[in-house]
Amino acid sequence: MEDFEIIGLYFKKDEKAIEKTSEKYGAYCKAIAENILKNPEDSEECLNSALFCLWNSVPPEEPKNLKIYLAKITRNLALNMLKRNLAEKRGGNEKPSAFDEISECVPAGNSVEESFDAKELEKNIGDFVKKLPERERNIFIRRYFFFEAEGTIGKRYGYSENRISVILHRVRKKLRRYLEKEGFLYEKR
Repeated sequence: MEDFEIIGLYFKKDEKAIEKTSEKYGAYCKAIAENILKNPEDSEECLNSALFCLWNSVPPEEPKNLKIYLAKITRNLALNMLKRNLAEKRGGNEKPSAFDEISECVPAGNSVEESFDAKELEKNIGDFVKKLPERERNIFIRRYFFFEAEGTIGKRYGYSENRISVILHRVRKKLRRYLEKEGFLYEKR
């Protein structure tokens, strides 16, 4: 079934919409959640929550790309679940290493000013990623949006895990320089 037909079912509030979405994108979204949560049960719960959120948001929303729309919902729910799980463990160090890798490039902080700049930072990172060569862009997105392991990415592109690690390191350095130039980070002295 085509995405526009599935979206039409959501607009009619036909419960087949959830079934068809799950058939078409369930495994994909569950893999996204699993990459973040590292737990099959939590990933299944996350997928069910994502389908529920999709049901509640369409209409009024009309996603242009159902797969990406659902992937974003799934990713955000998985990150929220991970944050909640880590808080329950009183800050255990079980978060994906992708967080640690990208944290060297993205400014941290909780002040009002920093929170206010978050949307602008997001836009700048998006602009940076769009300008990357296709291979680097895809590898970057797989690691830092979908939280795929470097070994998994390497298999997908026919590279060693070490090669993927080097590519990601170079892209993070470029991102850091870009964000410094845009005024989001300051050069280390």
